[in-house]
Amino acid sequence: MFSQFLRTNKVAAGILTFLRLYLGWMWLSAGIGKVMGDFNAGGYLNGALANPVMQEEQLVYPTYVAFIERFALPNTELFSFMVAWGEVLVGLGLMLGILTNMAAFFGVVMNFAFMFAGTISTNPLMVMIAIFILVAGANAGRFGGDRWVLPYLKQALFTKDKNSTVTNKKLNVA
Repeated sequence: MFSQFLRTNKVAAGILTFLRLYLGWMWLSAGIGKVMGDFNAGGYLNGALANPVMQEEQLVYPTYVAFIERFALPNTELFSFMVAWGEVLVGLGLMLGILTNMAAFFGVVMNFAFMFAGTISTNPLMVMIAIFILVAGANAGRFGGDRWVLPYLKQALFTKDKNSTVTNKKLNVA
């Protein structure tokens, strides 16, 4: 019942607009600072590796520690670029209401990456807000660019043919 309210109600769309603007601003301001500055995730990654999340002297997230050690640290420059621009793009998507659910999803992915590294900060609040946006679906972007972008993408990518099967115009797949 509540999810139906989030997905269809105009009042919910208005509330979600304020939530996504707030969340988008948090992401955009963090990302712009990184993009415009001389951001390097190496210090953060080394700190996360040196002080992993532990419980009773055992690693809580050994797979994430291995990811940092074997992928993120050897590719610090790429990782720094992805984090900085990922934050900017998530922020822009949420603030403009364009591909809102995709932006919220990738924001949640980044929030969990920070939490797996042991950084709490505002990440749980950001995840909670993003969950409401994700549950709301297209209604979260109703008062944003999704109002025009989603119908355009639906029409451009998918159409019904004579046999009532969905055909992808771009790939010509029946």
